[in-house]
Amino acid sequence: MSDPLVLIPARMSATRLPGKPLAEIAGEPMIVHVWRRAVAAGIGPVAVAADAPEILQAIERAGGRGVLTRTDHASGSDRIWEAVESLDPEGRHDMVVNVQGDLPTIDPHVIAECITPLADPAVDIATLVATITREEEKTAPSVVKLVGSAVGPGRMRALYFTRATAPWGEGPLFHHIGLYAYRRRSLERFVRLPPSPLEMREKLEQLRALEAGMRIDATLVDTVPLGVDTPEDLERARAMLSGAGEA
Repeated sequence: MSDPLVLIPARMSATRLPGKPLAEIAGEPMIVHVWRRAVAAGIGPVAVAADAPEILQAIERAGGRGVLTRTDHASGSDRIWEAVESLDPEGRHDMVVNVQGDLPTIDPHVIAECITPLADPAVDIATLVATITREEEKTAPSVVKLVGSAVGPGRMRALYFTRATAPWGEGPLFHHIGLYAYRRRSLERFVRLPPSPLEMREKLEQLRALEAGMRIDATLVDTVPLGVDTPEDLERARAMLSGAGEA
């Protein structure tokens, strides 16, 4: 866990919000806000893995680094693996952190928290969860839930991910936050696996890893960052960051 590489996958062809990485928020493209916050996490070098030159130009104008990747990747995980092979062919970085490019309000501290489970050599992939506090989110299919067992203070081992309301019975439910830290060898293994049956049924990529016997642990954090998927989300992000700079 000595040398992480932080990568931000970004693509122009989002169905609900085309051109999303370059959407203006508080005077800067969204992808630049995410890049700045990933840099502020201070865990390793940061680069954007993009499918369009316009995204790279925006990052380079801000002083960042990017790599152009293929346009036909099925997922952000595939995109960042191409970027890893391009940026670090000698294999110096032993950990890869995948920060989604549509999280312009994410707390840098949360990014740093994601990597902590990888201190345990038994863990292949690390991620984040937050306790669900809003009743409507407990039953919303858009809110992915982690079902797991506590393995220490503020840490859980993932047993399953689902869009359903689970687990049954009294007790907290946990909102999965789609930010991942991989051991480099685990990411390579993951992207070479075929899509799994439960992954295809739930439309949740992380189930591929669990079905293959890989271990995913999650750090419990206080808040869920705003993911920008729709024009309404974009307006919320603009309101949150307006006049706030990078605070």
